[in-house]
Amino acid sequence: MRRDDPAPRVREVARPTSDPSRARSRTVGRVKQAATVTFAFAASVSFLLVNIVDPYSGATASSTYTPVDRFGGQAVQEYAVDGDIAAAAVAAEGYLVEKKPEPEPEPAGAGWAPPAVVPDPGSAQAYAAGAVAARGWPSSEFDCLVALWNKESGWRVNAMNPSSGAYGIPQALPGSKMATAGADWATNAATQVEWGLGYIQGRYGTPCGAWAHSQSVGWY
Repeated sequence: MRRDDPAPRVREVARPTSDPSRARSRTVGRVKQAATVTFAFAASVSFLLVNIVDPYSGATASSTYTPVDRFGGQAVQEYAVDGDIAAAAVAAEGYLVEKKPEPEPEPAGAGWAPPAVVPDPGSAQAYAAGAVAARGWPSSEFDCLVALWNKESGWRVNAMNPSSGAYGIPQALPGSKMATAGADWATNAATQVEWGLGYIQGRYGTPCGAWAHSQSVGWY
């Protein structure tokens, strides 16, 4: 090269300009990738939390599962309640509250006293055995009747409750109710037994039904 030659020219190469659409595509890809990683992390944490906090989540019932019997095999559960309420019977479909009957005043007056009569529990029970059989009830119903009236009056024709005024073998309240079975209700055991069996049949169905109620709430 000669010294008087002009200086060599440097060739300039134009740099390619960046494509905006490509830059945008790369940015969106990075955002999507970050979102995917974040979602996967959150799902993993949620799964761990659910299984740690609630280990039974997603559990299914066993094919051998047996429902718990809360009523002891009975359709209704009955409870004794103090006060004016006699009993509360609770069943799966509802409940029934029974109020104690209001005592009625004795028509004979507060000074009325049982007549002078000698009770004969054995004869009263013998009559009752025939009356129970006449109603078509089995001997087991008579056994329930014996237990019930042993508790109520000891089968004494002149038994009287001094606090309530209940009277006679079936402890009618008031005793004069038994007049529907006979005018000699105060002294005749047969009259009292017939009235008492009619009362039991109308209210409880059988003597065993009345005895079960008495055992549950203390009266019938």
